[in-house]
Amino acid sequence: MGLIYELTVQAPPGDVIGYDMARLADAMDIKDPARLAVETHGSRGLVTIYPEDPLADVLLPDPEYLVMDSTGRIWVGLHHNGRRTKVRLYDPKGGSAQRMLLFGTTGAGKSTGGQIILAGMKRSGIGVFYADLKGGQSAPEARGNCAWCVYTQEGAIAQLRTFWNVMKAREVRYAAAGRSKFLMDRPDPLMYMVLDEANRLLEKGAPYRDEATFYIKDIGRTGRSLGMGIALFAQAGHLEELGGSDTLRSMLKEGEVILLRWTSNLMRQLVSDGLLPAGQKLAQIPKYAGAVELISQFDDTEADEDRPGTQGSGYHLSGLHPTARMRFFKVGSVLPTDGLDPEMLALYGDGPHRALEKESWEDAGEAYLGKLDGMEAYQAACPEKFEEPEAGGGGGRGRGGGGRGARSAPVPAIPASAPEPRTASRLTITDRVLAVLENTDGEDLDDLEILAAVNADGGRKVSLGGVRNALTGLRG
Repeated sequence: MGLIYELTVQAPPGDVIGYDMARLADAMDIKDPARLAVETHGSRGLVTIYPEDPLADVLLPDPEYLVMDSTGRIWVGLHHNGRRTKVRLYDPKGGSAQRMLLFGTTGAGKSTGGQIILAGMKRSGIGVFYADLKGGQSAPEARGNCAWCVYTQEGAIAQLRTFWNVMKAREVRYAAAGRSKFLMDRPDPLMYMVLDEANRLLEKGAPYRDEATFYIKDIGRTGRSLGMGIALFAQAGHLEELGGSDTLRSMLKEGEVILLRWTSNLMRQLVSDGLLPAGQKLAQIPKYAGAVELISQFDDTEADEDRPGTQGSGYHLSGLHPTARMRFFKVGSVLPTDGLDPEMLALYGDGPHRALEKESWEDAGEAYLGKLDGMEAYQAACPEKFEEPEAGGGGGRGRGGGGRGARSAPVPAIPASAPEPRTASRLTITDRVLAVLENTDGEDLDDLEILAAVNADGGRKVSLGGVRNALTGLRG
């Protein structure tokens, strides 16, 4: 590799550095923007110029690096400067499991990143309830490498309910033992509920949206000290696809958050919701890497249409360097395989997966013991929903039926859907306009386009006059 140049940038105190990656690269006569890495924090910036894309080939040295270290983290990839990207699964100081959100647009590499995390969980002795709502296509190699896999929305709700029941049972046992924190394997295993393609379960109109949101929020609030974490892998164009719940989003942003390639609308919401730290900006990730050459019609040179993709590139927003570009390890076979990918299977390893502790089997019930899916799992996990009303009225909410159904946890009173106040609703019009202007990706927006963007951030509707007054104040 050739020389690497690093430039420090300082704006006047109080100013926030803004930039457009394409224009910056053009000004430096750099044809491939992937050679540039920009990190900003308020009025300070760091620009690194590489002789070639530093993240073109991020290879996993050894699958054993996926084993959780003494700080509770697994190594999942690299930052542009060669520093390791590590995701925390357990906090040994706080004695707690974590909450996780991995999201980005279609084709951004979420499935591969998710497989790396799942393999790290297995190799670290973590039990996983895994719901793949792409019918099992996101991570087919996970079957047999997790404690329980399902591929339907009904199965996902059954897993959430079962996970919740086990959490409540652990709560009783730990309270009786005087335990306020979770210690690895003393005596229970660390467990995770992983929802892949979670947006399909949580988007508007999804049949089990309210139930799923209730369980996810309650597990996220209560499960940490009981060794029960939750992870969502989602394709998100906007945050309403994550349950329409401000509480759910604020809960997840305090955990591990990795953002892959995004849409402009999603970026505006990340700023208004506080998922992106204030005063920091992310460089847009293109779909393809490499330089784009202009070729004349009189030139015999053929255009290279096979440019490398940027799948797996993103930002670890909850890490120490949220604006430093990173990339997941490249794993699996180079070309599609006919059936399960042997290299992906090798990532998980040959050893047995971790299972739920026997003390909680009765509380987990038939859905877990039988590794059920679909409506059969839903009925086994939530038998009260399928009971016949008792004569004379009443009915439907008591325990009963279901064979070895969960016994210790009461039936949760799931609240009816009600819109919760968005973070944007508590911002001034000027703050909302400023959030739009800071995330235009170099576009020049007129007043009407700014109005449309502000009214799409989830806050109360504003008028064109209100936007223009805010713009006048900002210019002043």
